[in-house]
Amino acid sequence: MNGYVIIFLLVNTAALLLLPRRWAPLTFIIGACYVPASLVIELGSFHFTAVRILIGVGLMRIVIRGEKLKNGINGLDKLMLVWAAWAVISCLFHQEPSADLVYKLGLVYDACGIYFLLRIFCQSIDDVVDLCSVTAIMLLPLAVEMLCEKLAFYNAFSLLGGVNSIPYIRDGKARANGPFAHAILAGTIGAVCLPLMVGLWREHRKKAALGIVACLAIIYASTSSGPILSALFAISALWMWKYRSRMRFVRWLAVFAYIGLDLIMKDPAYFLIERMDMTGSSTGWYRARLIQSAIEHLSEWWFAGTDVTIHWMLQTVPGSANNTDITNHYLQMGVWGGLPLMLLFIAIVAKGFSLVGKTLQKMPEKSTHSRFVVWSLGASLFAHATTFISVSYFDQSIVFLYLTLAAIGSAGTTFGNIHAPEVNKQRSKAYSKQFS
Repeated sequence: MNGYVIIFLLVNTAALLLLPRRWAPLTFIIGACYVPASLVIELGSFHFTAVRILIGVGLMRIVIRGEKLKNGINGLDKLMLVWAAWAVISCLFHQEPSADLVYKLGLVYDACGIYFLLRIFCQSIDDVVDLCSVTAIMLLPLAVEMLCEKLAFYNAFSLLGGVNSIPYIRDGKARANGPFAHAILAGTIGAVCLPLMVGLWREHRKKAALGIVACLAIIYASTSSGPILSALFAISALWMWKYRSRMRFVRWLAVFAYIGLDLIMKDPAYFLIERMDMTGSSTGWYRARLIQSAIEHLSEWWFAGTDVTIHWMLQTVPGSANNTDITNHYLQMGVWGGLPLMLLFIAIVAKGFSLVGKTLQKMPEKSTHSRFVVWSLGASLFAHATTFISVSYFDQSIVFLYLTLAAIGSAGTTFGNIHAPEVNKQRSKAYSKQFS
Protein backbone atom coordinates (compact mmCIF):
# COMPACT_ATOMS: atom_id res chain seq x y z
CA MET A 1 0.00 0.00 0.00
CA ASN A 2 1.27 3.48 -0.84
CA GLY A 3 0.93 6.60 1.27
CA TYR A 4 -2.32 7.74 -0.33
CA VAL A 5 -4.04 4.45 0.43
CA ILE A 6 -2.75 4.41 4.01
CA ILE A 7 -4.06 7.94 4.63
CA PHE A 8 -7.36 6.96 3.03
CA LEU A 9 -7.60 3.93 5.31
CA LEU A 10 -6.73 5.92 8.43
CA VAL A 11 -9.53 8.38 7.71
CA ASN A 12 -11.94 5.54 6.90
CA THR A 13 -11.11 3.54 10.02
CA ALA A 14 -11.44 6.65 12.20
CA ALA A 15 -14.86 7.25 10.65
CA LEU A 16 -15.84 3.64 11.41
CA LEU A 17 -14.99 4.14 15.08
CA LEU A 18 -16.67 7.55 15.40
CA LEU A 19 -19.73 7.52 13.14
CA PRO A 20 -23.17 6.71 14.56
CA ARG A 21 -24.14 3.05 14.18
CA ARG A 22 -26.49 3.56 11.23
CA TRP A 23 -23.77 5.27 9.16
CA ALA A 24 -20.99 2.79 9.97
CA PRO A 25 -21.69 0.65 6.83
CA LEU A 26 -20.64 3.67 4.74
CA THR A 27 -16.99 2.88 5.48
CA PHE A 28 -17.30 -0.65 4.07
CA ILE A 29 -18.93 0.60 0.87
CA ILE A 30 -16.15 3.17 0.46
CA GLY A 31 -13.51 0.51 1.09
CA ALA A 32 -15.09 -1.82 -1.48
CA CYS A 33 -15.64 0.85 -4.15
CA TYR A 34 -12.36 2.74 -3.97
CA VAL A 35 -9.51 0.49 -2.79
CA PRO A 36 -8.34 -2.47 -4.96
CA ALA A 37 -8.30 -5.78 -3.10
CA SER A 38 -4.81 -6.50 -4.43
CA LEU A 39 -3.40 -3.77 -2.14
CA VAL A 40 -2.56 -5.57 1.10
CA ILE A 41 -0.61 -5.35 4.33
CA GLU A 42 1.24 -8.64 4.96
CA LEU A 43 1.57 -10.03 8.48
CA GLY A 44 3.32 -13.37 8.14
CA SER A 45 1.06 -15.72 6.17
CA PHE A 46 -1.93 -13.39 6.47
CA HIS A 47 -2.79 -10.68 3.95
CA PHE A 48 -4.99 -7.78 5.05
CA THR A 49 -6.91 -5.90 2.38
CA ALA A 50 -8.68 -2.61 3.08
CA VAL A 51 -11.92 -4.49 3.77
CA ARG A 52 -10.20 -6.89 6.18
CA ILE A 53 -8.66 -3.98 8.07
CA LEU A 54 -12.12 -2.40 8.33
CA ILE A 55 -13.53 -5.67 9.64
CA GLY A 56 -10.90 -5.70 12.41
CA VAL A 57 -11.68 -2.09 13.32
CA GLY A 58 -15.40 -2.87 13.21
CA LEU A 59 -14.94 -5.75 15.66
CA MET A 60 -13.01 -3.38 17.91
CA ARG A 61 -15.85 -0.87 17.69
CA ILE A 62 -18.61 -3.29 18.73
CA VAL A 63 -16.53 -4.49 21.69
CA ILE A 64 -15.87 -0.93 22.86
CA ARG A 65 -19.46 0.22 22.35
CA GLY A 66 -21.18 -2.99 23.39
CA GLU A 67 -23.15 -3.16 20.14
CA LYS A 68 -24.83 -6.46 19.32
CA LEU A 69 -27.38 -8.17 17.09
CA LYS A 70 -30.91 -6.90 17.48
CA ASN A 71 -33.37 -9.62 18.60
CA GLY A 72 -30.64 -12.24 18.75
CA ILE A 73 -29.51 -14.80 16.18
CA ASN A 74 -31.87 -15.85 13.37
CA GLY A 75 -31.83 -18.83 11.03
CA LEU A 76 -29.69 -17.07 8.40
CA ASP A 77 -27.09 -16.20 11.05
CA LYS A 78 -26.92 -19.85 12.14
CA LEU A 79 -26.42 -21.06 8.58
CA MET A 80 -23.57 -18.60 8.13
CA LEU A 81 -21.88 -20.02 11.23
CA VAL A 82 -22.34 -23.64 10.12
CA TRP A 83 -20.98 -22.76 6.65
CA ALA A 84 -17.94 -21.14 8.28
CA ALA A 85 -17.36 -24.14 10.55
CA TRP A 86 -17.34 -26.64 7.67
CA ALA A 87 -15.11 -24.35 5.58
CA VAL A 88 -12.47 -24.59 8.33
CA ILE A 89 -12.99 -28.31 9.03
CA SER A 90 -12.62 -29.18 5.32
CA CYS A 91 -8.97 -28.04 5.51
CA LEU A 92 -8.12 -31.35 7.16
CA PHE A 93 -8.84 -33.22 3.92
CA HIS A 94 -6.66 -31.14 1.58
CA GLN A 95 -3.08 -31.84 0.49
CA GLU A 96 -1.58 -29.01 2.58
CA PRO A 97 -3.92 -28.52 5.57
CA SER A 98 -1.93 -25.68 7.16
CA ALA A 99 -1.78 -23.60 3.98
CA ASP A 100 -5.44 -24.33 3.24
CA LEU A 101 -6.35 -23.36 6.81
CA VAL A 102 -4.77 -19.92 6.36
CA TYR A 103 -6.76 -19.40 3.15
CA LYS A 104 -10.04 -20.64 4.66
CA LEU A 105 -9.61 -18.49 7.76
CA GLY A 106 -9.34 -15.48 5.46
CA LEU A 107 -12.43 -16.62 3.58
CA VAL A 108 -14.45 -17.07 6.78
CA TYR A 109 -13.11 -13.82 8.27
CA ASP A 110 -14.28 -11.88 5.22
CA ALA A 111 -17.71 -13.50 4.94
CA CYS A 112 -18.71 -13.61 8.60
CA GLY A 113 -16.98 -10.33 9.44
CA ILE A 114 -18.82 -8.36 6.77
CA TYR A 115 -22.13 -10.13 7.31
CA PHE A 116 -22.34 -9.93 11.10
CA LEU A 117 -20.96 -6.39 11.34
CA LEU A 118 -23.53 -5.14 8.84
CA ARG A 119 -26.22 -7.11 10.68
CA ILE A 120 -25.28 -5.25 13.85
CA PHE A 121 -25.08 -1.85 12.14
CA CYS A 122 -28.42 -2.27 10.27
CA GLN A 123 -31.19 -2.88 12.77
CA SER A 124 -34.36 -1.61 11.06
CA ILE A 125 -35.98 -0.95 7.69
CA ASP A 126 -34.95 2.71 8.05
CA ASP A 127 -31.33 1.60 8.44
CA VAL A 128 -31.66 -0.55 5.32
CA VAL A 129 -33.03 2.44 3.38
CA ASP A 130 -30.11 4.55 4.62
CA LEU A 131 -27.71 1.80 3.49
CA CYS A 132 -29.23 1.78 0.00
CA SER A 133 -29.14 5.60 -0.14
CA VAL A 134 -25.46 5.69 0.81
CA THR A 135 -24.70 3.01 -1.78
CA ALA A 136 -26.39 5.13 -4.47
CA ILE A 137 -24.21 8.13 -3.66
CA MET A 138 -20.98 6.11 -3.40
CA LEU A 139 -21.53 4.39 -6.75
CA LEU A 140 -21.82 7.66 -8.66
CA PRO A 141 -18.10 8.69 -8.59
CA LEU A 142 -17.17 5.08 -9.40
CA ALA A 143 -19.47 5.18 -12.43
CA VAL A 144 -17.90 8.44 -13.64
CA GLU A 145 -14.38 6.98 -13.33
CA MET A 146 -15.33 3.81 -15.20
CA LEU A 147 -16.93 5.78 -18.05
CA CYS A 148 -13.78 7.90 -18.32
CA GLU A 149 -11.70 4.72 -18.22
CA LYS A 150 -13.68 3.23 -21.10
CA LEU A 151 -13.40 6.39 -23.23
CA ALA A 152 -9.79 7.34 -22.39
CA PHE A 153 -8.36 3.78 -22.10
CA TYR A 154 -6.87 4.72 -18.73
CA ASN A 155 -7.76 3.45 -15.26
CA ALA A 156 -7.35 6.25 -12.70
CA PHE A 157 -7.28 3.70 -9.86
CA SER A 158 -3.88 2.58 -11.14
CA LEU A 159 -2.47 5.65 -9.33
CA LEU A 160 -3.20 3.78 -6.08
CA GLY A 161 -1.62 0.59 -7.40
CA GLY A 162 -3.02 -2.90 -7.60
CA VAL A 163 -4.72 -2.54 -11.02
CA ASN A 164 -3.41 -1.97 -14.53
CA SER A 165 -3.42 1.54 -15.95
CA ILE A 166 -4.74 0.33 -19.31
CA PRO A 167 -8.01 -1.64 -19.20
CA TYR A 168 -8.35 -4.97 -20.96
CA ILE A 169 -9.42 -4.52 -24.59
CA ARG A 170 -11.45 -7.16 -26.42
CA ASP A 171 -12.65 -6.75 -30.01
CA GLY A 172 -11.51 -3.14 -29.92
CA LYS A 173 -13.65 -2.30 -26.88
CA ALA A 174 -12.21 -1.24 -23.52
CA ARG A 175 -13.62 -3.18 -20.57
CA ALA A 176 -13.42 -0.85 -17.58
CA ASN A 177 -12.84 -2.49 -14.21
CA GLY A 178 -12.15 0.47 -11.91
CA PRO A 179 -10.71 -0.80 -8.59
CA PHE A 180 -12.04 -4.33 -9.12
CA ALA A 181 -10.00 -7.33 -10.24
CA HIS A 182 -12.00 -7.83 -13.44
CA ALA A 183 -14.46 -5.90 -15.59
CA ILE A 184 -17.12 -8.60 -15.09
CA LEU A 185 -16.95 -8.16 -11.31
CA ALA A 186 -17.14 -4.37 -11.64
CA GLY A 187 -20.17 -4.61 -13.93
CA THR A 188 -21.78 -7.18 -11.64
CA ILE A 189 -21.74 -4.67 -8.77
CA GLY A 190 -23.77 -2.29 -10.91
CA ALA A 191 -26.22 -5.07 -11.77
CA VAL A 192 -26.81 -6.40 -8.25
CA CYS A 193 -27.16 -2.88 -6.80
CA LEU A 194 -29.67 -1.80 -9.46
CA PRO A 195 -32.74 -3.26 -7.67
CA LEU A 196 -31.66 -1.58 -4.41
CA MET A 197 -31.74 1.76 -6.22
CA VAL A 198 -35.17 1.03 -7.68
CA GLY A 199 -36.33 0.13 -4.17
CA LEU A 200 -35.69 3.74 -3.10
CA TRP A 201 -37.85 5.20 -5.87
CA ARG A 202 -41.14 5.57 -4.02
CA GLU A 203 -39.85 7.97 -1.34
CA HIS A 204 -36.30 8.97 -2.33
CA ARG A 205 -36.55 9.64 -6.06
CA LYS A 206 -33.49 11.85 -6.46
CA LYS A 207 -31.17 9.36 -4.78
CA ALA A 208 -32.84 6.50 -6.61
CA ALA A 209 -32.38 8.24 -9.97
CA LEU A 210 -28.69 8.92 -9.26
CA GLY A 211 -28.18 5.33 -8.18
CA ILE A 212 -29.96 3.87 -11.22
CA VAL A 213 -27.89 6.03 -13.59
CA ALA A 214 -24.70 5.04 -11.77
CA CYS A 215 -25.53 1.31 -11.93
CA LEU A 216 -26.38 1.44 -15.64
CA ALA A 217 -23.20 3.40 -16.38
CA ILE A 218 -21.08 0.83 -14.50
CA ILE A 219 -22.71 -2.02 -16.42
CA TYR A 220 -22.16 -0.24 -19.74
CA ALA A 221 -18.52 0.63 -18.99
CA SER A 222 -17.69 -2.98 -18.09
CA THR A 223 -18.59 -4.13 -21.64
CA SER A 224 -19.47 -7.62 -20.39
CA SER A 225 -22.41 -9.91 -21.14
CA GLY A 226 -22.66 -11.24 -17.58
CA PRO A 227 -23.56 -7.93 -15.88
CA ILE A 228 -26.14 -7.16 -18.59
CA LEU A 229 -27.83 -10.52 -18.03
CA SER A 230 -27.63 -10.04 -14.24
CA ALA A 231 -29.34 -6.67 -14.60
CA LEU A 232 -32.08 -8.24 -16.73
CA PHE A 233 -32.63 -10.93 -14.09
CA ALA A 234 -32.78 -8.21 -11.41
CA ILE A 235 -35.35 -6.23 -13.40
CA SER A 236 -37.45 -9.35 -13.99
CA ALA A 237 -37.41 -10.04 -10.24
CA LEU A 238 -38.56 -6.48 -9.53
CA TRP A 239 -41.32 -6.87 -12.13
CA MET A 240 -42.61 -9.92 -10.25
CA TRP A 241 -43.61 -7.58 -7.39
CA LYS A 242 -47.16 -7.43 -8.71
CA TYR A 243 -47.31 -11.24 -8.76
CA ARG A 244 -45.80 -11.68 -5.30
CA SER A 245 -48.83 -13.62 -4.05
CA ARG A 246 -48.28 -16.25 -6.76
CA MET A 247 -44.60 -16.98 -6.25
CA ARG A 248 -45.13 -20.65 -5.46
CA PHE A 249 -46.71 -21.11 -8.89
CA VAL A 250 -43.88 -19.13 -10.51
CA ARG A 251 -41.20 -21.26 -8.82
CA TRP A 252 -42.79 -24.53 -9.90
CA LEU A 253 -43.27 -23.16 -13.41
CA ALA A 254 -39.53 -22.40 -13.57
CA VAL A 255 -38.68 -25.94 -12.38
CA PHE A 256 -40.91 -27.62 -14.98
CA ALA A 257 -39.65 -25.25 -17.69
CA TYR A 258 -36.06 -26.30 -16.96
CA ILE A 259 -37.00 -29.98 -16.98
CA GLY A 260 -38.80 -29.50 -20.28
CA LEU A 261 -35.78 -27.80 -21.83
CA ASP A 262 -33.54 -30.58 -20.57
CA LEU A 263 -35.76 -33.15 -22.27
CA ILE A 264 -35.94 -31.46 -25.67
CA MET A 265 -32.38 -30.09 -25.93
CA LYS A 266 -29.52 -32.18 -27.28
CA ASP A 267 -27.14 -30.82 -24.60
CA PRO A 268 -28.05 -30.35 -20.93
CA ALA A 269 -30.30 -27.32 -20.34
CA TYR A 270 -27.52 -25.38 -18.65
CA PHE A 271 -25.85 -25.10 -22.06
CA LEU A 272 -28.28 -22.23 -22.67
CA ILE A 273 -25.49 -20.18 -21.08
CA GLU A 274 -23.53 -20.71 -24.30
CA ARG A 275 -26.18 -18.83 -26.27
CA MET A 276 -26.37 -15.82 -23.95
CA ASP A 277 -24.02 -13.33 -25.60
CA MET A 278 -24.89 -9.65 -25.19
CA THR A 279 -21.59 -8.18 -26.42
CA GLY A 280 -20.55 -10.49 -29.25
CA SER A 281 -17.52 -11.85 -27.41
CA SER A 282 -18.89 -13.89 -24.54
CA THR A 283 -17.35 -17.17 -23.31
CA GLY A 284 -20.60 -18.93 -22.49
CA TRP A 285 -19.42 -22.30 -23.82
CA TYR A 286 -16.60 -22.40 -21.27
CA ARG A 287 -18.99 -21.75 -18.40
CA ALA A 288 -21.42 -24.44 -19.53
CA ARG A 289 -18.67 -26.97 -20.16
CA LEU A 290 -17.20 -26.23 -16.71
CA ILE A 291 -20.45 -27.34 -15.09
CA GLN A 292 -20.39 -30.53 -17.13
CA SER A 293 -16.76 -31.20 -16.21
CA ALA A 294 -17.49 -30.68 -12.50
CA ILE A 295 -20.27 -33.26 -12.73
CA GLU A 296 -18.00 -35.69 -14.58
CA HIS A 297 -15.32 -35.33 -11.88
CA LEU A 298 -17.74 -35.29 -8.93
CA SER A 299 -15.97 -38.21 -7.24
CA GLU A 300 -12.85 -36.06 -6.86
CA TRP A 301 -14.40 -33.19 -4.91
CA TRP A 302 -17.79 -34.17 -3.47
CA PHE A 303 -16.68 -34.75 0.13
CA ALA A 304 -14.34 -31.87 1.05
CA GLY A 305 -13.18 -30.26 -2.19
CA THR A 306 -10.04 -30.71 -4.26
CA ASP A 307 -6.67 -29.08 -4.87
CA VAL A 308 -6.36 -29.98 -8.56
CA THR A 309 -8.86 -28.96 -11.26
CA ILE A 310 -6.61 -28.23 -14.24
CA HIS A 311 -7.75 -31.43 -16.01
CA TRP A 312 -11.35 -30.19 -15.92
CA MET A 313 -10.82 -27.55 -18.61
CA LEU A 314 -7.06 -27.44 -19.35
CA GLN A 315 -6.98 -23.67 -18.84
CA THR A 316 -4.85 -22.39 -15.97
CA VAL A 317 -5.28 -19.28 -13.87
CA PRO A 318 -2.38 -16.93 -12.97
CA GLY A 319 -0.39 -18.17 -9.98
CA SER A 320 -2.00 -21.63 -9.87
CA ALA A 321 -0.74 -24.23 -12.34
CA ASN A 322 -2.90 -26.95 -10.76
CA ASN A 323 -6.25 -25.24 -11.19
CA THR A 324 -8.48 -24.12 -13.99
CA ASP A 325 -10.56 -20.93 -13.98
CA ILE A 326 -13.65 -21.71 -11.89
CA THR A 327 -16.14 -19.19 -13.27
CA ASN A 328 -19.01 -20.41 -11.10
CA HIS A 329 -19.37 -19.40 -7.45
CA TYR A 330 -21.36 -22.51 -6.52
CA LEU A 331 -18.71 -24.78 -8.01
CA GLN A 332 -16.02 -22.69 -6.34
CA MET A 333 -17.61 -23.55 -3.00
CA GLY A 334 -17.47 -27.20 -4.04
CA VAL A 335 -13.78 -26.95 -4.91
CA TRP A 336 -13.09 -25.30 -1.55
CA GLY A 337 -15.15 -27.60 0.67
CA GLY A 338 -17.03 -30.20 -1.33
CA LEU A 339 -20.79 -30.69 -1.65
CA PRO A 340 -21.33 -29.86 2.06
CA LEU A 341 -19.92 -26.34 1.62
CA MET A 342 -21.73 -25.85 -1.69
CA LEU A 343 -25.06 -27.01 -0.28
CA LEU A 344 -24.64 -24.87 2.83
CA PHE A 345 -23.98 -21.85 0.63
CA ILE A 346 -27.07 -22.64 -1.45
CA ALA A 347 -29.02 -23.01 1.82
CA ILE A 348 -27.85 -19.51 2.85
CA VAL A 349 -29.13 -18.04 -0.41
CA ALA A 350 -32.41 -20.00 -0.12
CA LYS A 351 -32.86 -18.84 3.48
CA GLY A 352 -32.40 -15.28 2.29
CA PHE A 353 -35.27 -15.69 -0.15
CA SER A 354 -37.37 -17.35 2.56
CA LEU A 355 -36.74 -14.45 4.95
CA VAL A 356 -37.86 -11.96 2.31
CA GLY A 357 -41.16 -13.81 1.97
CA LYS A 358 -41.70 -14.21 5.72
CA THR A 359 -40.86 -10.55 6.34
CA LEU A 360 -43.41 -9.44 3.74
CA GLN A 361 -45.96 -11.70 5.40
CA LYS A 362 -45.53 -9.95 8.75
CA MET A 363 -45.37 -6.37 7.47
CA PRO A 364 -48.55 -4.27 7.42
CA GLU A 365 -50.11 -3.98 3.95
CA LYS A 366 -50.18 -0.19 4.22
CA SER A 367 -46.35 -0.04 4.50
CA THR A 368 -46.02 -0.12 0.71
CA HIS A 369 -42.64 1.60 0.55
CA SER A 370 -41.03 -0.59 3.21
CA ARG A 371 -42.48 -3.72 1.67
CA PHE A 372 -41.09 -2.82 -1.75
CA VAL A 373 -37.66 -2.13 -0.20
CA VAL A 374 -37.68 -5.66 1.22
CA TRP A 375 -38.74 -7.02 -2.17
CA SER A 376 -35.88 -5.12 -3.83
CA LEU A 377 -33.47 -6.86 -1.43
CA GLY A 378 -34.83 -10.16 -2.68
CA ALA A 379 -34.40 -8.99 -6.28
CA SER A 380 -30.79 -8.07 -5.55
CA LEU A 381 -30.19 -11.50 -4.01
CA PHE A 382 -31.78 -13.08 -7.09
CA ALA A 383 -29.33 -11.14 -9.27
CA HIS A 384 -26.47 -12.50 -7.15
CA ALA A 385 -27.84 -16.05 -7.28
CA THR A 386 -28.09 -16.04 -11.09
CA THR A 387 -24.71 -14.35 -11.47
CA PHE A 388 -23.04 -17.11 -9.43
CA ILE A 389 -23.70 -19.53 -12.31
CA SER A 390 -21.18 -17.71 -14.49
CA VAL A 391 -19.03 -15.64 -12.11
CA SER A 392 -17.01 -16.44 -8.99
CA TYR A 393 -16.45 -13.47 -6.68
CA PHE A 394 -12.79 -13.21 -5.75
CA ASP A 395 -12.19 -9.58 -4.77
CA GLN A 396 -13.95 -6.88 -2.72
CA SER A 397 -17.16 -7.47 -4.71
CA ILE A 398 -18.02 -10.04 -2.03
CA VAL A 399 -18.92 -7.07 0.23
CA PHE A 400 -22.07 -6.45 -1.80
CA LEU A 401 -23.27 -10.04 -1.44
CA TYR A 402 -23.02 -10.06 2.34
CA LEU A 403 -24.40 -6.52 2.48
CA THR A 404 -27.55 -7.80 0.78
CA LEU A 405 -27.81 -10.87 3.01
CA ALA A 406 -27.22 -8.80 6.15
CA ALA A 407 -29.92 -6.30 5.13
CA ILE A 408 -32.35 -9.18 4.56
CA GLY A 409 -31.46 -10.69 7.93
CA SER A 410 -31.95 -7.37 9.70
CA ALA A 411 -35.26 -6.68 7.97
CA GLY A 412 -36.42 -10.14 9.03
CA THR A 413 -35.56 -9.65 12.69
CA THR A 414 -37.20 -6.20 12.67
CA PHE A 415 -40.56 -7.82 12.05
CA GLY A 416 -39.77 -11.15 13.61
CA ASN A 417 -41.76 -10.48 16.77
CA ILE A 418 -44.69 -8.72 15.13
CA HIS A 419 -47.91 -10.75 15.07
CA ALA A 420 -50.52 -9.97 12.44
CA PRO A 421 -53.83 -8.62 13.77
CA GLU A 422 -56.75 -10.99 14.00
CA VAL A 423 -58.35 -9.51 10.91
CA ASN A 424 -55.23 -10.37 8.88
CA LYS A 425 -54.85 -14.00 9.95
CA GLN A 426 -56.22 -15.36 6.70
CA ARG A 427 -53.87 -13.13 4.70
CA SER A 428 -50.92 -14.32 6.81
CA LYS A 429 -51.77 -17.96 6.24
CA ALA A 430 -52.04 -17.37 2.50
CA TYR A 431 -48.64 -15.67 2.40
CA SER A 432 -47.14 -18.49 4.46
CA LYS A 433 -48.16 -20.97 1.80
CA GLN A 434 -46.81 -18.80 -1.01
CA PHE A 435 -43.38 -18.24 0.50
CA SER A 436 -42.82 -21.45 2.51
